[in-house]
Amino acid sequence: MRVADIDREIETAKAAGPLRDIVIQPCPALLTDLRVEFNREDPEPATIAKIASRDVAMAAALIRVANSPIYARSRTASTVAEAVALLGIAQTVSILTGFLLRETITVQSPLLEHFWETSTRRAYAMGYIARQMYGINADIAHTCGLFCHVGLPIMLQGLLGYEATLAEALQPSGRTFTEVENDAHRTDHAVVGAIVAKTWRLPPIVAIAVRLHHDFTVLRDDNIPAEVRTLVAMSLLAEHLVALHEGQTEHVEWDQHGAACLAHLHVSEAEIEHWLDALHVQFEGPAGF
Repeated sequence: MRVADIDREIETAKAAGPLRDIVIQPCPALLTDLRVEFNREDPEPATIAKIASRDVAMAAALIRVANSPIYARSRTASTVAEAVALLGIAQTVSILTGFLLRETITVQSPLLEHFWETSTRRAYAMGYIARQMYGINADIAHTCGLFCHVGLPIMLQGLLGYEATLAEALQPSGRTFTEVENDAHRTDHAVVGAIVAKTWRLPPIVAIAVRLHHDFTVLRDDNIPAEVRTLVAMSLLAEHLVALHEGQTEHVEWDQHGAACLAHLHVSEAEIEHWLDALHVQFEGPAGF
């Protein structure tokens, strides 16, 4: 497996087969403008604040997050510019990406009742794990966590019979989530999530990691960039941390691949307990949106 092959698969998946008629919501103009400024060699905090201020709800959410116990700042923010200064540009863009993603892609099924809360917790967990390691960008990890499962609501809205598939996949069984999806629809939410990441012009590494986040054979594949493999391992560990916090029954992927992911990341069981405690405040207030 090579990145070029995966990228080609993502490009062609939307054009043929079961996904040819699925609707991918376009990237919001506000997020496009944010990422253009963020990707400049020297992004301006004032420009980021000006873009964020164009949407009243987004601006209010950013200030609320900046003043939340998650960040425990010694001073509070009363304006968007102060919130950007307190959070930093990268963290601001990560938070606003999550806000705009939630505003753009609606979730109406009771099967996904807590979808955004769990997605935000996963993103926080991946960002936290990245900050404990070397060589992994925490904001890339956070974004990857946000988009890992974004294919679920899109498939629910666009694929006939997917609601029954989702209900089956959520039940404990000997099959993984993506195995249930592929058996029924010849595709899965990892493919759809990667298409969304590419459509929204996120960093290429995010699209590749989202596509592969249920394929743990890549942990041993030197053709896949090391950062992608690390993101794949981190995604399962983040799922595990969120599941422990939410009191969920452990899923088959952790039973099958958890040890390999921990070994890949050089993380011990003792560290998991410490990280779970450290993440408690973030998990209880997952972005204030």
